[in-house]
Amino acid sequence: MHQPLLPDQALIRQRVSLAPFTSFRVGGAADWYAEPRTLDDLAYCTRWAASEGLPMTVLGAGSNLLVSDAGLRGLVISTRFLKKSLFEEDLGQVTVSAGTPLPALSRRLARRGWQGFEWAVGIPGTLGGGIVMNAGAHGGCMADCVLNVKVLGPDGLELWTPEKLNYSYRTSSLQESNYVVVDATLKLSPGADPKQVMEQTNCALRSRKSSQPYDRPSCGSVFRNPTPHSAGWLIEQSGLKGYQIGNAQVAHRHANFILNCGDAKAQDIFDLIRHVQSEISDRWSLMLHPEVKMLGEFQGA
Repeated sequence: MHQPLLPDQALIRQRVSLAPFTSFRVGGAADWYAEPRTLDDLAYCTRWAASEGLPMTVLGAGSNLLVSDAGLRGLVISTRFLKKSLFEEDLGQVTVSAGTPLPALSRRLARRGWQGFEWAVGIPGTLGGGIVMNAGAHGGCMADCVLNVKVLGPDGLELWTPEKLNYSYRTSSLQESNYVVVDATLKLSPGADPKQVMEQTNCALRSRKSSQPYDRPSCGSVFRNPTPHSAGWLIEQSGLKGYQIGNAQVAHRHANFILNCGDAKAQDIFDLIRHVQSEISDRWSLMLHPEVKMLGEFQGA
């Protein structure tokens, strides 16, 4: 029987709990876990996983996913220490590493007087996750400003254009792929009054905080919005605000949020998602599709 090759133990660790690295604060352990700080580290991790035939999962801020209580098999790579940025003032372009938090990037751009990223200030994710999911808010999204994306794949580094990314609502061709986002170059609009852009950015954040719950762990919006009504409206009209399974609860402030009200299990959240889907299907004859990505094994899946 093949024995796994022990990796560089300074970089890759065994049996690390993932709950602290997800915004839901739930989830079991990863078989193997790494936090690369350089491109070389990242490349080493992907090569090692491939050499051992291990599945690989990439975490950014852990804000748009639900990890099962059983944890994840294979290697989990966190990009949270990959945060470099390079500004090209004359071109209005900035190249940003995958682990850069979207809110921090939004504020940094605003302070420079660069417009076009104000919408991202309230999204609790990283650039890499935002690229993969085509994150958006307040009428803006990643597809509006992405020039190209550098990814690491089985054959090394590649540069993907928007055409290859094939963006649509909250999705891209990077989803369900074995490519890892390294960085992205964004095209924005410099030259505005920094105070004005900062105020627009703060306004977007105030709007988000006034309508969405921030007092308990959550993953952000759970379901993609169908048409003509939003997922939150459908859930609220179905009387599901406050509905609870275990310590997982449909939020009172915004029905498209599920909250961990204290020591919830990932299975509680999963069961609540399925219950909401079932109720909406019965009442409205449509299926709500999760925006949150569910990783690992769940009972009843």
